[in-house]
Amino acid sequence: MNDPVSVPAPAASRNPLRRIYQWVLSWADTPYGVPALVAIAFVESSVFPIPPDVLLIALALSAPTRAFRFALWCTLGSVLGGLFGYLIGYALWSTFEPYIIGPVFSRETFELVTGEYQKHGELAVFIAAFTPIPYKVFTVAAGVAQINIVGFTLASILGRGGRFFLVAAVIKLAGPRAKQLIDKYFDVVTIVTGLLLVLGVVLYQLLR
Repeated sequence: MNDPVSVPAPAASRNPLRRIYQWVLSWADTPYGVPALVAIAFVESSVFPIPPDVLLIALALSAPTRAFRFALWCTLGSVLGGLFGYLIGYALWSTFEPYIIGPVFSRETFELVTGEYQKHGELAVFIAAFTPIPYKVFTVAAGVAQINIVGFTLASILGRGGRFFLVAAVIKLAGPRAKQLIDKYFDVVTIVTGLLLVLGVVLYQLLR
């Protein structure tokens, strides 16, 4: 049986985002790690700035045999949060717009993402869900653009599930070295995978 891997307590920081990061990480050493993981994955899909990968990695390192279970909970929270983001854009945008445009992301970014939906639809959701692109921007914009909710949900499940289960797989295979590997290579792997997927879709459109 693997010994638990303790996550060292980070030093205090004056940077607000760093403090939020440390707060997220602190849940790994409590009995409420899994509920916190689900809650953080949920809110990150619409407004929260810190990705749930941070807590997922800490929990999986502390109990590698449960890594895939943690990934499943993280996926569930994130997809449900994505649907909430979709609801904000679809039905509540006039109410939430002043609190999102500016405080959460710029109008230029939001309009760019909304425009991408006119070209790529669910593929854009998958890429945002799987790669380091801010998923929260795409969930809200999907609702504003009123893309098909079934396609949106499936793309979210595949993208978020693929990302979180990849994290769990690396931890299962690499053990204590996993955090260093993820920190160093994970974003590159997800970006390359996303680009290859886009290339595959473009080639399919050209050859059919």
